Amino acid sequence: MKKIINNPSNFVEESIDGLVKSHPDIYALAKDNSRVITRAKKASNKVGIVTGGGSGHLPVFTGYVGKGFLDACAIGSVFASPSVEQMVSAIKNADNGNGVLCIIGNYGGDVMNFEMACEMVEAEGIKTKKVIVADDIASAGETEKSKRRGIAGMIFVFKIAGAIAETGASLEDVFNTASEANTNIRTLGVALSPCILPEAGKPTFEISNDEIEIGMGIHGEPGIKREKLRPANDLVDDLYKRIIDDSKLKQNDNIAIMINSLGATPLEELYIVSKRVNENLYNSKINNIKTYVGRYATSMEMAGMSITTLKLSDNLKKNLFAKSECPFWNN
Repeated sequence: MKKIINNPSNFVEESIDGLVKSHPDIYALAKDNSRVITRAKKASNKVGIVTGGGSGHLPVFTGYVGKGFLDACAIGSVFASPSVEQMVSAIKNADNGNGVLCIIGNYGGDVMNFEMACEMVEAEGIKTKKVIVADDIASAGETEKSKRRGIAGMIFVFKIAGAIAETGASLEDVFNTASEANTNIRTLGVALSPCILPEAGKPTFEISNDEIEIGMGIHGEPGIKREKLRPANDLVDDLYKRIIDDSKLKQNDNIAIMINSLGATPLEELYIVSKRVNENLYNSKINNIKTYVGRYATSMEMAGMSITTLKLSDNLKKNLFAKSECPFWNN
């Protein structure tokens, strides 16, 4: 294992501390919990937006705290859910008296702990609603969408929910818009090599140098199939067809796309992927309004990428492009 770290057991705390010290105008540590990141300046008179999840995926989850995005985030250990207490702290720190929307990736521990946290804060008078992001089409079929994992598409939900919350919209309206975004996202990825967890010191899975796995999860969950590496265009065409078939996108639909590195895959390769995706969209007569290319949801140093589509209504488009303040997002 070669990593630029100190004691592996301090990995999460030191990375959080570095994030806050690097962007003190954006982030702050919650006074009541060192595993909760809040905005440096708390918002007022708006619905709070909260998420939480394991470390090892920056910018997800903590990186998306900021104006026009999240109000607070609970942070677990690497690839591990935050505790109920950490989630309670995040919700309370985000609450302005207008209710709190919790946006949760569809992982068992995250969902269970947030459900308990919401019950606890509601007993104290804080109203909450939950949106469970499930955009990974590899993890379950069309008839079992509720079982799908939440991956890179959740950033679109963070952004859109955060934007409408800034307008002073009600909790119900923020929930409905976030749910609309969640319904209209699809993601599919491919892994080329594993990552190494700092405290484990060994790869999360094994794969041959000439193999890839389509649909592998960001924690090494099994994908759709393992096969030999093939040219980028062939691979992208395969992923594209699967996404289009599942999403039912059609001519003249307006969309935004995200080409996301899982960690180690460089921008040059992402732009090769983006080139082919945009060519396919043009041939399908689907209108790509915006392309996002970069590291948005990672898995340590895993090599690979994911493609996300978001079908845009006028409401979603307005909120996606609304101004925000986040080091990991360009409006």
